[in-house]
Parts: sequence; structure tokens; C-alpha cells
Amino acid sequence: MIATHAAIETEIIMKTSALWLSALLVGASLTATGALAVDNVTSRDAPDLTSVRAKIKAKDYKAAIAELTPMLETNQHADVYNLMGFSLRKTGDYKQAYTFYRKALDFNPEHKGALEYLGELYVETGQVDKARENVVLLKKLCPGGCEELADLEHAIARASAKVN
Repeated sequence: MIATHAAIETEIIMKTSALWLSALLVGASLTATGALAVDNVTSRDAPDLTSVRAKIKAKDYKAAIAELTPMLETNQHADVYNLMGFSLRKTGDYKQAYTFYRKALDFNPEHKGALEYLGELYVETGQVDKARENVVLLKKLCPGGCEELADLEHAIARASAKVN
């Protein structure tokens, strides 16, 4: 009986340790993903955009554009086009930003970051109805909610509050 009790205690300790380790790993991966910056979108075939995201996080959009420009020649990827669109929008070049967001969505029609940022561009240019169309798309992609959906809904709410 004593040996059985010790074996059960050992098993409980091992399972508890495994659960804690799993929780720590999940927390670390969420923290790492959140630290990527702006769009938090990563995919296996994406180029390394860590430096670009750092520039964007620092609001150095011109430097981000300078780094992204040569990437466009070698990396036809939705994340690259999305971050270029974001950087251009933040510098006030809405027309070019729109072009890059559309290109990102051509590569990946379900790119949540591009849908959010294109929606924000619509809000900034007074096209709130089009932004709401992106909310509908994001709700389909994120039925339980997601950061991109919440951010776009917040942008629309802010714009609506300014009008009223």
C-alpha cells in the first residue's frame, strides 16, 4: 500500500509539472507573438520581418518602407504587402496603401491584418460602410473574436463618436 501511495504521488507531481510546463510554454509563445509588433501575422513562408516590425513599432514608417521596398522584388508575400500598406498609410499615402492592402488580400484573402488595416484606411478616408464590410469578413474569420476585429470595431466606433 505504501509503494502504491508513493507511485500515485509521483504520478501526480509529474502530471502537475507537465501542466505547468505546458502553461509556461503557451504563455511564452503568446508573449513572443505579441512582441512581433503591428500585425502579429506570421506564416511559415514569410520572410523575416522582425526588423520591419520594430521600425513600425517605433513609428519609423519611412525606414520600414525603405526596408520593405527591396523585399517586394524577392518576397511576393501577403505579410510584406500588408506591412508596406500599413507603413504607407501611416505616412499619409492612402492611394498606395490601398494598392498594397489589395495585393496582400490577392495573395491571402483571409489575411486578418490586411482586412483590419484596409478597414482602418476606409475609416480614415470617410468610407465607414466599406470598413463595416471588413468587420463582417473578420467576424467570419474570427467567430470567437480576435485582435484585428476588435481594433477595427474600435476605429469605427471612434470615427462614429467624432461624427455624432
